[in-house]
Amino acid sequence: MRLFLIISLFLIHSIGAQNTLSWEEGMESPEATLKHVEWMTGHWKGEAFGGITEEIWSPPLGGTMMFSFKLVSDGTVSFYELGHIRELDGTLLFQLKHFDGDLFGWEEKEETVDFRLVKIDGNRVYFDEFTLERISDQEVNLYVVIENEDGTQEEVQFNYKRQ
Repeated sequence: MRLFLIISLFLIHSIGAQNTLSWEEGMESPEATLKHVEWMTGHWKGEAFGGITEEIWSPPLGGTMMFSFKLVSDGTVSFYELGHIRELDGTLLFQLKHFDGDLFGWEEKEETVDFRLVKIDGNRVYFDEFTLERISDQEVNLYVVIENEDGTQEEVQFNYKRQ
């Protein structure tokens, strides 16, 4: 299960996904600030991977918006993600780290999983194979490209409601 989650969450190349875009060498990220994503601030819940998902996003402070993610399956925490979106060089960078239910880290100490900003279009903010979509003040979608255990790729939608 852990290997599946690691592979799934590393967000491998898109295969014609409808709601995500891929970073390509030579691209430049558009100019952006945290104003473009501050609508994510708050407490969100949804369902995915056979369990309950929860995300909590802090308001912008110190050039970042911090978040935590938790997946609970069968009453037990499967894993956490901690990270932030930060302003860097006039654009945004999405970074995270994974932890198991006992807070043992998956990535090396100095390693983060990074997603460059690809595009901002209306109510969507596209990072590399990871899209934030504002549906309303009370609902958001996150789209993520994952790789399955059999090597196939798919885009997964996370629908969250504000708590």
